[in-house]
Amino acid sequence: MLNVIIAIVVIILLTIGIVWLIDKFVPKKIKPVINILLWALIIYLAYMTFMSVYKEIQFNQLKVKRYQAVIERLIDIRDAQLVYKEVNGEYTDKFENLIKFVDTAQVPITQRRDTLVLDEERTRAFGGVETMKTITLIDTLSYYSVKDSLFKGTDRYKTMMNVGVGKPGAIFDLKAGKLDEIPVFEASVDKAIVLDGEEKYLIEKEKQAFSIAGVKGPTIKIGSMEEVSTSGNWGKDLSTKE
Repeated sequence: MLNVIIAIVVIILLTIGIVWLIDKFVPKKIKPVINILLWALIIYLAYMTFMSVYKEIQFNQLKVKRYQAVIERLIDIRDAQLVYKEVNGEYTDKFENLIKFVDTAQVPITQRRDTLVLDEERTRAFGGVETMKTITLIDTLSYYSVKDSLFKGTDRYKTMMNVGVGKPGAIFDLKAGKLDEIPVFEASVDKAIVLDGEEKYLIEKEKQAFSIAGVKGPTIKIGSMEEVSTSGNWGKDLSTKE
């Protein structure tokens, strides 16, 4: 866009120069017509310059709103996945499994405590001299509802697979697996889906962004299939939950 603006400004300056030359050297009879045409061109080019800047400002404002809506849902997915792994030992790549889990799961609240007990094997080895050993006991104190704990009585978890903005009907891509025997997951969506309906050149420019602020890369994602991480690829300025 910067190149376009520079080109338009150069044309405007050239046009103004032409107007000045005409004023100096063109016969008076045809000056008014030419001047009107040239000033009309200047006004048109100035308008095009303004609109090119204004469109990008509007795009950036809309982008932030859509990204924040998507990020809220990705954080919900991440939070649900973390509890799912706590109970099942792994993540899931199916939204129906995750939603069913949130809807029904009761997670135990436990307490660990150490206690001394008779070590029968060592007692026998020492000819009946009582020998004690320390063991850790895990007591279940109560249970909590995943649905109530994470979603505070709302049912938004039932639609967390939906991107919710941009292209109608779009859903997140959910992956899960293991990396060096460590469970990993990733939920993502292409920026082009989130920004559907906007100027293509602005979307392509945004997909190539790799700044610290904003969202890095061509997708908005949380988690990773390439490294052990449950973080998102956006800056703190975009998150309303973290």
